[in-house]
Amino acid sequence: METDLTRGSVFKSILRFCLPYLLSYFLQTLYGMADLFIIGQFEGVASTTAVSVGSQVMHMLTVMLVGLAMGSTVSIGQAVGAGSTEKASAAIGNTVTLFMALSVVLTAVLLALVHPIVAVMSTPAQAVSGTAAYLTVCFIGIPFITAYNIICSIFRGLGDSKSPMYFIAAACAANIVLDYLFMGAMHLGPTGAALGTTLSQAFSVVLSLLVVRRRRLGVTPRRHDFRPRRAVMGQLLRIGVPIALQDGLIQIAFIVITVIANRRGLTDAAAVGIVEKIICFLFLVPSSMLSTVSALGAQCIGAGKQARAIQTLRYAVLIAVGFGLAISLLIQRIGGPVVGLFTTDAAVITAGTQYLRGYVWDCLFAGIHFSFSGYFCACGRSELSFLHNICAIVLVRIPGVYLTSVRFPSTLLPMGLATAAGSLCSVVICVIAFVCIRRRARRAAQAAG
Repeated sequence: METDLTRGSVFKSILRFCLPYLLSYFLQTLYGMADLFIIGQFEGVASTTAVSVGSQVMHMLTVMLVGLAMGSTVSIGQAVGAGSTEKASAAIGNTVTLFMALSVVLTAVLLALVHPIVAVMSTPAQAVSGTAAYLTVCFIGIPFITAYNIICSIFRGLGDSKSPMYFIAAACAANIVLDYLFMGAMHLGPTGAALGTTLSQAFSVVLSLLVVRRRRLGVTPRRHDFRPRRAVMGQLLRIGVPIALQDGLIQIAFIVITVIANRRGLTDAAAVGIVEKIICFLFLVPSSMLSTVSALGAQCIGAGKQARAIQTLRYAVLIAVGFGLAISLLIQRIGGPVVGLFTTDAAVITAGTQYLRGYVWDCLFAGIHFSFSGYFCACGRSELSFLHNICAIVLVRIPGVYLTSVRFPSTLLPMGLATAAGSLCSVVICVIAFVCIRRRARRAAQAAG
């Protein structure tokens, strides 16, 4: 089941790994939207709002788990690239131990904090009970969500991005069927939506374990590999924690931007909400670059092929720039009709088009800094990814959105551009960090020679 990504055409390796991951991300986006779409067919506004608020909380939690799991993907990838099955086995075993312990703690803590979380989210009074019920069921299912994400991280570390795609496809299909059963036939409302999500994740985990048992991983952890080792755990956390914190803060930043837009009135709030959904789809390609470069780069660095890791980064940046530039120019022409797919309100379409035409440039810049972030993770320097994202959020993105919201009350275009400017700031920091890393590596090589 291992896939050697350190040989052959770099471009073909990127496509072979990236395309299944891209489809997985697309299916996961649909998976998240299914609950909202289906509950809107059978329930009222209060239930729809409850699922919307609850899904935001679960999305933030899932994103942070995925970020933390990046430490596993990179550690396993480096071990596979170095040809060390012993280190790969230890990384897999310690990953399982770490995340299962974490899932138990998270479940207990979050179940105790359900009502405070509902309050912090400023949930409308009519949706409070539904949101609490949704989150309670989802929090009980955290072990399944965690198990799914660590299994996917292990597969990707081994160079296999196809299997996770199949697992998420199965979960997506199961979720849709269960949603219609629980919300349509049984009328369980938000509780039914949460049950569908939780049980479909459990089904995906069972399916993935059956696949592992039947096909074998190529690396088989032994009992002692599950015992915590300081060095192994340290590497998992050193890489994963900065990414998890970074992703969590990015989600908080999006919430802050939404609050700023809400204060401008209902029209602008609706416009920003619609554009955020559109951007989620447009970001599929840029986001896939981070995981792709992380996995490929980790194997190359583990194999001592630094030049190939850098070449992987260059190809990823070229793909990201090509996609970002093409989609940004296209949106300048068809932004209105795209926003119009989600609403018939003329004022919302106008405001949404303004915001989208500015925001869409973020696809270009984000693709670049996501690629660099993947390379930094592969090198075991994920703190650099954390650093540039936090600087962009604190110094540019949030202040820029706030100031443009105040200074340009009649248009959303400057707010969209301010959001993209945050990613441009990240690109600048990434390039500087990359140059510094390469200079230091060359000096070390000269000193050794």
